Amino acid sequence: MVSKPPAGDPVQDAPQVAAPQHAAAGLPAVAHTLRIAQAQMGVRRTARTLLRVNQKDGFDCPGCAWPEGDKRHVAEFCENGAKAVAEEATLRRVTPAFFAAHPVADLAERSGYWLGQQGRITHPMYLPEGADRYEPVSWERAFAIIAEELTALSSPDEALFYTSGRTSNEAAFLLQLFAREFGTNNLPDCSNMCHESSGSALTETIGVGKGSVSLEDLHRADLIVVAGQNPGTNHPRMLSALEKAKAAGARIISVNPLPEAGLERFRNPQTAQGLLRGAELTDLFLQIRIGGDQALFRLLNRLVLETPGAVDEEFVAAHTHGYEEFAAAAKAADWDETLAATGLSRAEIERALEMVLASERTIVCWAMGLTQHKHAVPTIREVVNFLLLRGNIGRPGAGVCPVRGHSNVQGDRTMGIFERPAPAFLDALDKEFGIVSPRHHGYDVVRSIRALRDGDAKVFFAMGGNFVGATPDTEVTEAAMRRARLTVHVSTKLNRSHAVTGRRALILPTLGRTDKDVQKGGRQFVTVEDSMGLVHASRGNLPQASPHLLSEPAIVARMARAVLGEESRTPWEEFEADYATIRDRIARVVPGFEDFNARLAANPGGFALPHAPRDERRFPTATGKANFTAAPVEYPAVPEGRLLLQTLRSHDQYNTTIYGLDDRYRGITGGRRVVLVHPEDAAALGFADGAYADLVSEWTDGTERRAPGFRVVHYPTARGCAAAYYPETNVLVPLESTADVSNTPASKSVIVRLEESAPA
Repeated sequence: MVSKPPAGDPVQDAPQVAAPQHAAAGLPAVAHTLRIAQAQMGVRRTARTLLRVNQKDGFDCPGCAWPEGDKRHVAEFCENGAKAVAEEATLRRVTPAFFAAHPVADLAERSGYWLGQQGRITHPMYLPEGADRYEPVSWERAFAIIAEELTALSSPDEALFYTSGRTSNEAAFLLQLFAREFGTNNLPDCSNMCHESSGSALTETIGVGKGSVSLEDLHRADLIVVAGQNPGTNHPRMLSALEKAKAAGARIISVNPLPEAGLERFRNPQTAQGLLRGAELTDLFLQIRIGGDQALFRLLNRLVLETPGAVDEEFVAAHTHGYEEFAAAAKAADWDETLAATGLSRAEIERALEMVLASERTIVCWAMGLTQHKHAVPTIREVVNFLLLRGNIGRPGAGVCPVRGHSNVQGDRTMGIFERPAPAFLDALDKEFGIVSPRHHGYDVVRSIRALRDGDAKVFFAMGGNFVGATPDTEVTEAAMRRARLTVHVSTKLNRSHAVTGRRALILPTLGRTDKDVQKGGRQFVTVEDSMGLVHASRGNLPQASPHLLSEPAIVARMARAVLGEESRTPWEEFEADYATIRDRIARVVPGFEDFNARLAANPGGFALPHAPRDERRFPTATGKANFTAAPVEYPAVPEGRLLLQTLRSHDQYNTTIYGLDDRYRGITGGRRVVLVHPEDAAALGFADGAYADLVSEWTDGTERRAPGFRVVHYPTARGCAAAYYPETNVLVPLESTADVSNTPASKSVIVRLEESAPA
């Protein structure tokens, strides 16, 4: 039975707290999945939809980017993937009548949970300058408004074109083509906020800014190190791969400030044994202090160097550069400094070393826990050093595994969504389309916010996502967005960004992954690239949520024609009518996509993109070899009486989409404004479990950034560390607090003090 959306925001200031769980998935996950899906879709639609998720003839899950094997389960989805599908395939609708009843000021007071629960947007909507609510607008008028604003700019660089990781390869390719034909490289994307640090480090060290492993490699590994990642919530299908690796004899080290249920035990709902007993995953849990990972890997590298016969000297001599400088830096690693930086014991590190030395095939997986720190790029470089020492790149069962979040965030970058494109890519694009792309770099996410704040950018266009909800320094970001002349959001559902607008605003409703896409050229499909570099098709099967929707490629094509006019020689109408024609052009511009359409037809499960380090042990770096690096060891210094806060997701959310108000594995129900603090730290600061505190971040600019009214939860975090959910805590992350090199917001290392909350 489909339920109605909530009429009012549920109370979120009185969360209930129980003991955290020690196993993930199982029957509770199945029950929760079915309850959420049926509330949004009903029984029949639930079955029709979920059985097509991640199938070769179905659609790609709009959640995470974890890959599928060649052999698929009937139910090839996880709990959070099912939630993502249910939210998109919901039968709830946001019509013009809804906007007539809810002024923008009212929407701005609502929670992200409430906004998302209202359903699919059915019509293009327009907020005129000075108006207090959105009104329906025709597609023709919407594109004319965009053209008015873009053509009135003093420079193309006053426009920003943001891309969410849900965007298909075809739509992303068209958007970057349009932006560059228009004259700008201002193509910020969600990768700027997550794995930009990974791409920066890997491009420099191994020559390819992507992971080097496949699912089969994980299954063959002797040792898997999972650092700064919570797969039980953020990439649940990864647990199946870890379970299979364990069954084959692999051992797992998890490195994280918080114990996470999914890495303790996995109750696989696909098997009877999984439901009854589950599989223990982690062999060694290193409960590291936030930001101590570089110090840990540096000391492990020293210990490997000191162990006779441990270094793969043949590989190092033949395939690497910079070994001597690296080795000198590693040998200087200090035990006392490492123990202080990590909070680990000597015995724990020595146990980890034993496991490292016993492994011939090692993989390191990581996510935001490594990428969102000031020293994130040096940390990931040190991980690469760790793997290079023992020849663990370009060997089956070994390599680097940055686990991407959104389902096509990696593909969007491959398609050219990047503010700093390679000259060779621009040369190929220009040759194919007869245009002259700009060569100067554009704005990333942080620089885009600064440009809006400073008046240097005036039009903001977002292809999906929730930019305001995802970005740091909420008050600064929202004030910056309100300075824009026009904000445009291509969306399926409501979110916070629709309530924080420029002088004028447009909401352009689009098809989702689950929707059937029919154009003049017939039924269409799009493609995506997963976290391991496999490209495959995605075909929706549901009737469109409204006859007034356009697909993402159609929106870009019509916008491009409206802005560029008939002078543009690019066949935008052809691209809208038949996406195969887009893929033909991708095949001639993007390396690795040769014969794109033919390969998709021949390989229903998709095909792997080339990866020189993995495939050939060839490293396309500046030196022509894999590069060891030697950066000074860094870790956050936290003043007395302060805590180091990491922002994170609850189990009932995906990125900024809030599915519910519970975090089942951590024992939190009915609310999101909680801060997890070690009992001894909380006692030292004078906060009992259940007390309420304001979180106040401290930064060099002296500005007070405050998130009020958080329930203190005594929790087994690493000492000196705390954790709380985003986007509620994004307000605490200074815009200027970013990773060196990558400029990624440092959302995992925010110095905070706790102040007693004022009485309500």
